[in-house]
Amino acid sequence: MVLSSSIFKAYDIRGIVGQTLNTDVARQIGQAFGSAALAKGQNSVVIGRDGRLSGPELSAALATGLQSVGIDVIDLGVVATPMVYFGTHILGTQSGVMVTGSHNPPDYNGFKMVLAGEAIYGDTIQALYQAILKNEFKTGAGAYRTYDIRKEYIDRIVGDVKLARPMKIAVDCGNGVAGAFAGDLYRALGCEVTELFCEVDGTFPNHHPDPAHPENLQDLIRCLQETDNEIGLAFDGDGDRLGVVTKDGKIIYPDRQLMLFAADVLTRHPGREILYDVKCTRHLAPWISARGGQPLMWKTGHSLVKAKMRETGAPLGGEMSGHVFFKDRWYGFDDGLYAGARLLELMSRESDPSAVLNALPQSTSTPELQLKLKEGENFVLIDQLQKDAKFPDAEQIITIDGLRIEYADGFGLMRSSNTTPVVVLRFEAETPQALARIQNEFKRVILAARPDVALPF
Repeated sequence: MVLSSSIFKAYDIRGIVGQTLNTDVARQIGQAFGSAALAKGQNSVVIGRDGRLSGPELSAALATGLQSVGIDVIDLGVVATPMVYFGTHILGTQSGVMVTGSHNPPDYNGFKMVLAGEAIYGDTIQALYQAILKNEFKTGAGAYRTYDIRKEYIDRIVGDVKLARPMKIAVDCGNGVAGAFAGDLYRALGCEVTELFCEVDGTFPNHHPDPAHPENLQDLIRCLQETDNEIGLAFDGDGDRLGVVTKDGKIIYPDRQLMLFAADVLTRHPGREILYDVKCTRHLAPWISARGGQPLMWKTGHSLVKAKMRETGAPLGGEMSGHVFFKDRWYGFDDGLYAGARLLELMSRESDPSAVLNALPQSTSTPELQLKLKEGENFVLIDQLQKDAKFPDAEQIITIDGLRIEYADGFGLMRSSNTTPVVVLRFEAETPQALARIQNEFKRVILAARPDVALPF
């Protein structure tokens, strides 16, 4: 297989098994990552894998590559991505690689990496590609051992999170790897748990493991309607993102979850920054400010948010996609299972959790919309619009990640996806009429630049 530059994405490495990813590529990634770890004074690396069918062979090849440059490998086996991050802390390796396709279709797989304590992205990932092209690897003979981190991970969360009362909850893991841990974790916290699709199955036979899309939450919504469960939690394929559903079937998107978390965290960290990405609701900044925090909007991407949190010392960050990062009482990495536990801690203090969740501020908004383009065209279009597009009625134009145009009664966003050739769009407004007006403004500037595109709104 010829090594394809296309698998080296902005925040991780991801490809289609048998087309752009195989054991040979996995071994070379192990050699390149291991060499980069050694250059930073690291000599051991934690690895793990999700429930995908290609996981065992890719993980074994990754370990071989790491060992061949002199890295000692600690293999956690089948775990959620945050458990690899957790392993880098408690096993003292500072570096780890998770073999995961996250929420991608079953024939995908990939690698999420933390190097010397930092989630790597951008140039650091491109440097791995260059090292493989030039065959610039160290040589050595590293050791290999397995390690079961399950008990320590669950015990650490149960030691930290305390529920005010027992709760009845439903969890939907979409046959992703979170299913191997969610039920036991939440039962250990004192919950009665109804499990949906918690059998780990890399073919995802029931629905796609991505709680960002409403169609993947319909089974959980139905379960809450038909049972006496109070709240529903859903997870993506590798367990680093959280979805939340109320008793009455409303989806509480992550930007509104972040409001609850921010209000709690700011009681212990008054005046501190709360990070959120450009896709989040315009209600978040005033909410954070009203509770004494400093709202800080940042670029989308779990690695980018983690890097900004390290830089600012922020105790909490979150993304619209469902990644929530607690530095307060936790380690600062994104962890859907832990975020779910923190949500239950807050909701256990309420007699009617759904009423509290539904009362969080919200406006009329669209889900994430995608304007599909050819490879690379998304970046060209956004660059052009940042230079040329005019928005005469805008109150503010934010360009930290694409274009977010703020109006008195709503906002529109368009930004390049860093993982697929699409422009991501999202709109929010106080009324349906305002939403339509803002969308028409975006239509006007996009079609002026690219009259040939098919808009998703």
